[in-house]
Amino acid sequence: MLRYLRYLFLAALGLCLVTVALANRQLVHLKLLPEDIAGFSGMQLDIQLPMFVVVFGGIIAGLLIGFVWEWLREARLRAEGDRAKRDAKKLEREVKKLRQPDPAKGDDVLALLDGDSAAR
Repeated sequence: MLRYLRYLFLAALGLCLVTVALANRQLVHLKLLPEDIAGFSGMQLDIQLPMFVVVFGGIIAGLLIGFVWEWLREARLRAEGDRAKRDAKKLEREVKKLRQPDPAKGDDVLALLDGDSAAR
């Protein structure tokens, strides 16, 4: 059921995007620099694109910038998580090592009982 709802949402989103693209097919002239600065610097970079390409490109660029910004912002949290995971594994190994009986030592309970009976 949830899968069909997702497909329905994606179809509606696709229909909206196609409608926006068809409504904004006119060409727009994009310039890298204003005319005064471009004449002064000698760099006249411009391009003509359909309006929907400019709009969708701006949306995609904004999403990518947001994703990178958020990834960089959370780097400290990921490092803390990795450090905690390493510490947990280290403590797990230590607990496992302490739980294994040491045959050279013998049994602590029997040693205590033998020490207690020798004291009487």
